[in-house]
Amino acid sequence: MRTVNIHEAKTHLSRLVDRAAKGEPFIIAKAGKPLVKVVPLDAPPAGERKRLGFLRGQISVPDDFDTMFADEIEEMFYGDK
Repeated sequence: MRTVNIHEAKTHLSRLVDRAAKGEPFIIAKAGKPLVKVVPLDAPPAGERKRLGFLRGQISVPDDFDTMFADEIEEMFYGDK
């Protein structure tokens, strides 16, 4: 994540805000010490990102997932049996 000092933030505020709105958050620091984090309004709150299990109940994985098309794949590598 990009860190900018207060002077740079004041100078390039509209450009930085446009980038943050497009999903590139940044931190504003004063004398090298981080003060605030600028993120888009539709960003998920910190600590609430849910990655695993987000499609639970919406899709199903077949029992033979790890062996699906094994014969066809083997044929592609080794030719006809």
